[in-house]
Amino acid sequence: MRKNLIVALFIGVFLAVANVNAQKKKNKENVSEEYLKTKPKLVVGIIVDQMRYDYITRFYDHYGNDGFKRLIEQGFNCKNNHFNYAPTSTGPGHASVYTGTTPAIHGIIGNNWYDKEIDASVYCAGDDSYTSVGTTADAGQMSPHRMNVTTITDEVRLSNQMQGKTIAIALKDRGAVLPGGHTANAAYWFHGADEAKWITSSYYMNELPKWVNDFNLSGKAQAYKREWNTLKDIKEYKESGTDNNLFEGKFEGELTTSFPHNSPALLDKTKDFDIIKATPFGNSLTADFAIEALKQENLGKDEITDFLAVSFSSTDYVGHMYGVNSKEVQDTYLRLDADLERLFKALDKQVGEGEYTLFLTADHAAIEVPTYLKSEKIPSGYVDNASNKKRLAEFLQYKYGTEDIMKNYSNNQIFLDHKIVKNLDLSLAEVQVEIAQEVLGYAAIERVYTANQMWSNNYTSGIPHILQNGYNQKRSGDILVVLKPGFASYSTTGSTHGSPQIYDTHSPLLFYGKGIKPGATVNRTEIPDIAPTISVLLGISFPNGTTGKPISEVLK
Repeated sequence: MRKNLIVALFIGVFLAVANVNAQKKKNKENVSEEYLKTKPKLVVGIIVDQMRYDYITRFYDHYGNDGFKRLIEQGFNCKNNHFNYAPTSTGPGHASVYTGTTPAIHGIIGNNWYDKEIDASVYCAGDDSYTSVGTTADAGQMSPHRMNVTTITDEVRLSNQMQGKTIAIALKDRGAVLPGGHTANAAYWFHGADEAKWITSSYYMNELPKWVNDFNLSGKAQAYKREWNTLKDIKEYKESGTDNNLFEGKFEGELTTSFPHNSPALLDKTKDFDIIKATPFGNSLTADFAIEALKQENLGKDEITDFLAVSFSSTDYVGHMYGVNSKEVQDTYLRLDADLERLFKALDKQVGEGEYTLFLTADHAAIEVPTYLKSEKIPSGYVDNASNKKRLAEFLQYKYGTEDIMKNYSNNQIFLDHKIVKNLDLSLAEVQVEIAQEVLGYAAIERVYTANQMWSNNYTSGIPHILQNGYNQKRSGDILVVLKPGFASYSTTGSTHGSPQIYDTHSPLLFYGKGIKPGATVNRTEIPDIAPTISVLLGISFPNGTTGKPISEVLK
């Protein structure tokens, strides 16, 4: 009897230990899987065109609870996020966010640039080997062929054997084509003109899906061509400057810069639908189309991760016309906040709250309008390009006997004709230095660097480091020009961007959703860090040109 009891106890202890060990093994396997990767049903990438970081803090009290505030209070806020290259413009910005690297590697050195090989200007997304889909205009002749490396959207599709979907959407073609990468199922952009249609390129498909045609026929786009007045009482917009001033542009037919904006050019329903882009309603249209794509393409409906890339472009058009300190910019961001809320609620409903991962950033920031700064006695101004080019031409003629030694001046870069330099039996490096020294003496120029310096040195900080990250050996020019802080090459109204100065580089970076740890950091993060952070979260390969580093604080 006692022997049987001992045996029974032994068996009981053995089974208990075995059960504990099995449970430990199971827990270990689950922890390992969770530690290795997170599998959201959908990744959403949002780029807000020309968004400065201080638009979060400056307008914060006006935002609702489920737009920007939702991302900040429930997600992770990188407060000291910067572009680590120049030029800071739309094409390079979108490419850098999604490739995890800079123009030095991915090759998108501007929106347009002088191509040294074909001796002509090229567009970052232009490709006449493809045809337009959805319009007879040439607005659809686009592809990502000038982007030299893969994107995070490419790597997500590669990781699941192309079973997941990537859909990219923006008013601007480059804001959709570049984020979509080389393998997107679709990239759509808005063709205003006299058509008001979402279109694409034969690079992706031969005809528009039925749901896109239905959307185009719905009249939603045309309905957004309407009077623009403030969302709230304009007296509440105390965070912005006076409404009527000398620092802002005007719509055609307007006599003042004040609200409401209801010029005949804006209200005419029969033509010129591109004007919608220059109002906050362009962002509303983008949100409408993105929500429809989410539904119709069944994004995030299974366990295979999909990707939705959305770029809100109207913020850039409004910033260019009215400037950083305008009530128009403030109103645009309050309306964007409401559009983001609509998008987030659609994601909650279609994909499921907690089932998607999202990031929001910008493609560049912006300078305060120099004429406004000058009115406040802050050093600022404009570069006189015509005068500088004339003076440079005279110098080249005097020094080398020909102006033709310079082939092109664009994106604050001077391109030389290397054949002429060689025929004159001159040292290219010496010619670069001589021209750089000449240009350094011109008004509004702060500093100048040569291509030889970019080739020969490894800069690790400051302006030269930023320029070097933007310098592509095959595509960039021979002399790189930097304007003084507060100076711009632009009209005397509205804001612009493109420089390596901090006001053009400081932009938001917010993460939210599955696998994201709520919190914030003031440690410096950089735009190329976004793609490797998402790669680590998903447990997939980095885009193949990645130079950024994962932001460890963001991940659970």
